[in-house]
Amino acid sequence: METAPKVNKSEQEWREELSPEEYRVLRQAGTERPFTGEYTDTKTTGVYECRACGAELFRSDTKFDSHCGWPSFFTPLAGDAVIERTDTELGMKRTEVLCANCHGHLGHVFSGEGYGTPTDLRYCINSVSLRLVPAEQK
Repeated sequence: METAPKVNKSEQEWREELSPEEYRVLRQAGTERPFTGEYTDTKTTGVYECRACGAELFRSDTKFDSHCGWPSFFTPLAGDAVIERTDTELGMKRTEVLCANCHGHLGHVFSGEGYGTPTDLRYCINSVSLRLVPAEQK
């Protein structure tokens, strides 16, 4: 059962705080174009936070090169950092990934693709949904 977000703002407040692209992805479950996001090829050590609310979501040591066009991680920071729910929007069954703190749309998670990661999962996340905090700033 999905719980209510800890960060609860009106759509107007989200529109005022987020850029139009951030709002489209985080609040309307949009997707940024592949290979255009700022973190697609980033190797910087640090923690990836939700761009909407600042919740810690992923660590750089779980990021891997999937060559799919979006940043990919094999596990979230903690089991309760994200919410996974069924998404049937495009006529197929996928698993949507949301920030557990504000319910912002992050991307989708896929399994069994043969990447050889410890979890056999690929959290395919929109760069615009994230903010990287380099380790030296933590």
